[in-house]
Amino acid sequence: MNTSAGIRVTLSELIEMRHRVREVQLFSTPGQRSPMMGLHHSKLRGRGVDFDQVRVYQAGDDVRTIDWRVTARTQEPHTKLFHEERERPIFIMVEQSCRLFFGSGQMFKSVLAAQAASLIGWAALGHNDRVGGLVFGDREHYEIKPRRSKQSLLQLLNRLVHVNQSLNTESLPEADALGMALRRGREVLRPGSLGIVICDERALTEGAEQQLSLLSRHCDLLLLPISDPLDHALPAAGLLRFAQRGAQLELDTLNVDLRQAYKAQAEARTARWERLAQKLRVLLMPLSTQSEMVEQLREYLNPQRPVKKQ
Repeated sequence: MNTSAGIRVTLSELIEMRHRVREVQLFSTPGQRSPMMGLHHSKLRGRGVDFDQVRVYQAGDDVRTIDWRVTARTQEPHTKLFHEERERPIFIMVEQSCRLFFGSGQMFKSVLAAQAASLIGWAALGHNDRVGGLVFGDREHYEIKPRRSKQSLLQLLNRLVHVNQSLNTESLPEADALGMALRRGREVLRPGSLGIVICDERALTEGAEQQLSLLSRHCDLLLLPISDPLDHALPAAGLLRFAQRGAQLELDTLNVDLRQAYKAQAEARTARWERLAQKLRVLLMPLSTQSEMVEQLREYLNPQRPVKKQ
């Protein structure tokens, strides 16, 4: 049995995520649009087909593309024309810091973040988009420029595994690692690119909010804040002792006021993410270690899918 399962991530595990891409429709295809559309002007999509214009029907045109409304109005057959979307650079900014090196659910938050980054990377590569990214953590940043190649994605996953394997509870976290990563993202991403931000739920500082606001002006964004059930509520477990880098903390979790204040802080963080996403008109999909990652994404993308009878 692998005792590090859920605590540390391996390259083989992230490579295997490519087989799970088919379980979630992250990007649209020519025959089917992604359900993650409508919140932003460019939408989140891979290469597909976009409506271009309507013209008079010509011999050989596919009858399925006839625009019946225009045809009825003009009394002359018209057909819709489509053009293939150009590939877009997809830049995955994923956090691997000591604050993610924790978990009370199925896995550590750092592992969940790595799995999400890998799944999105494989999905984007499968649609011939250019994939790159930035792995940022406790005072270290690794950047891979977007390219349309498996080697580029593997390079990103290698960096991701390297940082994940070195995580520990004694690291000194960067004051605003997310803000610095987003600032670099603004320098790299061209207009029309898609930026994926995978970070700890607690990483949203004023500086990071400002950088996200600036980045959203010319790029699409998908925000995936990572949390653990213990980030949102303390159990009534009596006196808990914590120690880190010589500092110690004691919490009496039987104190109702303490638990309520802790829960209120978590609710405020959640509301802050939601307000920001609505303000910037970007996609927000929070992930929790409490549930399996692919299942969570599937619920976001297919909220009305039929439930199987037991």
